[in-house]
Amino acid sequence: MEIKTVGNKRYQASYGRYLEDFEIGAVYEHRPGRTITETDNIQFSLMTMNSHPMHCDHAFAAKSEFGKPLVNSGLSLAIVLGMTVNDVSGKAISNLGWKEINLTAPVFPGDTLYAESEVLEVRESKSRPTQGIVTVRTRGLNQEGVEVMNFIRSALIPKRGHAVGD
Repeated sequence: MEIKTVGNKRYQASYGRYLEDFEIGAVYEHRPGRTITETDNIQFSLMTMNSHPMHCDHAFAAKSEFGKPLVNSGLSLAIVLGMTVNDVSGKAISNLGWKEINLTAPVFPGDTLYAESEVLEVRESKSRPTQGIVTVRTRGLNQEGVEVMNFIRSALIPKRGHAVGD
């Protein structure tokens, strides 16, 4: 995080990174973690109109191979993605997309998720001289260190001095 002096004994935190701050191979461990509650799971499932009984019916889920409800994968993805914003896309002009999203282990209510992102590519934009593209691989991990998901995403990031608010 960059801190800018804006007055006598007055400082302003800067959210996110500029293009020049990214280095291929760097890994950002995103903190704090986030514990997902049963209420989070039910509310997200209802809000997104996903009424699959694996997310909201304990009796149904008890008969499954997992023996208990699963967290809606859209919620897990949203939380892990959100955890990355301060380090990866806090200054982004836009999120450009995902190449793949892999769900590698189940997430249950009560699990705590953590995330880490590795910088795969940093390049200047060919059509926007004050911006560039950063591509990262993000992994979501549970409280036991088990990877529960991974995805690759790219974002359009401004160079220093060219972000909104600079």
